[in-house]
Amino acid sequence: MKKLAAALLAALALTACQTVGDAYDRLFGGSRPAQKPAELVAFTPTAQPRVLWQGNVGAADKTVFFPAVTGNVVFAGSAGGQVAGFQANTGAGVAQFSTGAPLSGGVGASGSLVLASTPKGEVVAYDRSGKLLWRTAVGGEVLAPAVAEGNLVVVRTSDGRIFALDANDGKRRWVYQRSTPALSVRSYTGVAVERGAVFAGFPGGRLVALNLANGGAGWESIVALPRGTTELERVADVIGLPIVDGTQVCAVAYQGRVACFDVQSGTTNWAREISSYVGMSADNRNLYITDDRNAVVALDKGTGASLWKQDKLSGRSVTAPLALGRYVIVGDFEGYVHFLSREDGAFAARIATDDSGILAPPVAIDLSTFIVQTRKGGIYAITLQ
Repeated sequence: MKKLAAALLAALALTACQTVGDAYDRLFGGSRPAQKPAELVAFTPTAQPRVLWQGNVGAADKTVFFPAVTGNVVFAGSAGGQVAGFQANTGAGVAQFSTGAPLSGGVGASGSLVLASTPKGEVVAYDRSGKLLWRTAVGGEVLAPAVAEGNLVVVRTSDGRIFALDANDGKRRWVYQRSTPALSVRSYTGVAVERGAVFAGFPGGRLVALNLANGGAGWESIVALPRGTTELERVADVIGLPIVDGTQVCAVAYQGRVACFDVQSGTTNWAREISSYVGMSADNRNLYITDDRNAVVALDKGTGASLWKQDKLSGRSVTAPLALGRYVIVGDFEGYVHFLSREDGAFAARIATDDSGILAPPVAIDLSTFIVQTRKGGIYAITLQ
């Protein structure tokens, strides 16, 4: 780790205001993980997944594209600016259009709105047929899907700002801004919008709750504090979407902790040491986290107590998990989708997509079916028998 830190710092010294992700991409390449990937282990399957349907929207390149599900339609975008909509249960095409410009992150979709973003800092809204509704400049790169909630569209930029735009015409309603450290993880983390509030994690280990109506800060809590003597050692950025669950909201930080807080006050319920650079998910009992060594860890949601750990996927650039029914599901850099038992983390099934890798976490369609998107633009709906 010391050698790795020294190498990263040497690379970072070449260019100011660079991100940890940029350094990893240059040192190790964008398509393979930094450490030697573990060989796939043999096991006796206890589940029978199958590909329900598949399509293609175009390559993602080095960008993380999140597919979006709204109603019975799956929308997905590509780096080249293509957006496609698929019937969720059959894969039949319901929309296909070009934005006329490259895209910098996955699409957002809700109701009649389909939202895309460009590297030049524009948020673009379409209806489901691809008709342009509005275009708004937010002045910063947008890496995460925008979120539509009621009459607002919430979007964050990579420089730490959060904007609320009018869903009807794209006009700015409010903006929240805070300073960010000189060095941070290049994160495709968006915001969670729940119960009239916007929950967002930031570099420096902070979790903030904002009033959705006006952007006012409700509370700010500490997920993790930066530690160490070098800038790289002191990176402690909140990663992945915060999980809003009942009366608490949980978040995890790179080189930091996972912690859960009271939704209303921000008071810490519990916290424990763990590091992730992709994020986590939850079901009605547990939190599931992919840690920075590519192990998938289950914690008791109420206390943070360890339940199990699956560490046989080291070096495989494992995505954040999806908790779905009796399984915890992750993708990896070779395009495999792994099903882990919710009870003990044992391998239950494995299914291949293409070999280009899965970067974004799986997205649920219903209680037994989900979507993954690959680097080559493959859209796979996978279901359990």
